[in-house]
Amino acid sequence: MTFGFAPSAATSLSASPVSAGSVNNLARMLEPAEWAAAGIPLLGSPREVVSGLHARHRPTPTTAVIAVLDHEERLTASASFARRTNVAADGWEFRNSLLAHLRRVVPHDLRRRTPVRTAVLLYCREGDERWTEEDGAWMWGLRDACTLHGLRCGAYITLTRGGWQVLGEGRGGRRPSSLSEPAALADAFADHDPVPLRTGGGAAEALRRTAAR
Repeated sequence: MTFGFAPSAATSLSASPVSAGSVNNLARMLEPAEWAAAGIPLLGSPREVVSGLHARHRPTPTTAVIAVLDHEERLTASASFARRTNVAADGWEFRNSLLAHLRRVVPHDLRRRTPVRTAVLLYCREGDERWTEEDGAWMWGLRDACTLHGLRCGAYITLTRGGWQVLGEGRGGRRPSSLSEPAALADAFADHDPVPLRTGGGAAEALRRTAAR
């Protein structure tokens, strides 16, 4: 399996000496090879998961959507929020944001010996599907947030103009993309249980009313 690489504008290093803060930021990210070797469970139906989250949260660039799936890959809870663009990409900051939103929408599973639910992250950004240092920071943050919330760390998915991509798996598609109109919830979840227990974050109000039963 091969991975492309594109430097992230948010995390590119200047020609000046690297500061201690920059070194720490780089340490809080995962390279594609590290992610691929981490045993992340494969999504059975990645297109359905992506389409469902896209329909619920209508992400635009710099929007992160964290979702919790049960053992049958049904959506249990989800939340979306905008990444602060005035700060450098840092896995620790991303971990804290993900953990805060997980705590708002789903109870932790820390009392279980083995995680039974899986958290996946969809991040809508500019650029193409190639891995960036910003992606590496999100991967680090997702893995750490899952550990602290008692969840299994699941897929990291990017949504760009060219479509969606499950990083580390080589699977993706052209639709939905960051430019496409969201499908209706009924269509996005045609083969799945459409009713999550909780939703939060930046979903459109109309979709929140539909999802909140």
